[in-house]
Amino acid sequence: MALSLNDIEKLFQHRGHEQYSGEPVTQLEHALQAAFLGEQEGASDELVTAAFLHDLGHLLHDLGDTPSMHGVDDVHQYRVIPFLRNVFPQSVIDAIERHVDAKRYLCVARPAYYAGLSEDSKRSLQLQGGIFTQSQADEFIAQPGAPEAVRLRVWDDLAKNPGLQTPDLAHYMQTAKRCALRP
Repeated sequence: MALSLNDIEKLFQHRGHEQYSGEPVTQLEHALQAAFLGEQEGASDELVTAAFLHDLGHLLHDLGDTPSMHGVDDVHQYRVIPFLRNVFPQSVIDAIERHVDAKRYLCVARPAYYAGLSEDSKRSLQLQGGIFTQSQADEFIAQPGAPEAVRLRVWDDLAKNPGLQTPDLAHYMQTAKRCALRP
């Protein structure tokens, strides 16, 4: 059931041109930009790879254009985990799995954060359970990988810039290969 690195590359080649739901970039542009922002911040290969692959779950199933507009939470952060679990270390898995809850957390931890979210991100936030309570936020940030998921989430929110020049797919596939459990 696991995806190989070759499968991941082919998935981006075949579906990466699709529009990133409700945003002005494609799925591939969003992935490359998130990884690039992590790389620019000096993140580890594992966290850059998590940023690169955080929305891969969107490409594994087709729920149509902008599922959140139809009241659907595609639970992409969970759908992808079985495909990556035996391919990447737990640090990559944790950041991907927790990046949606990191949005819920940031709305509590940084009061101005919510206002900066795109309309689609605000809409999906409601479908994903809404803003955490303080107690939920405290529980979340204590989980393994949660601080890294918060960093990834910030890059995720910024990775919607049409025309931003980034390294290409091959570059981030090499990064992923460096931290894969088996080449």
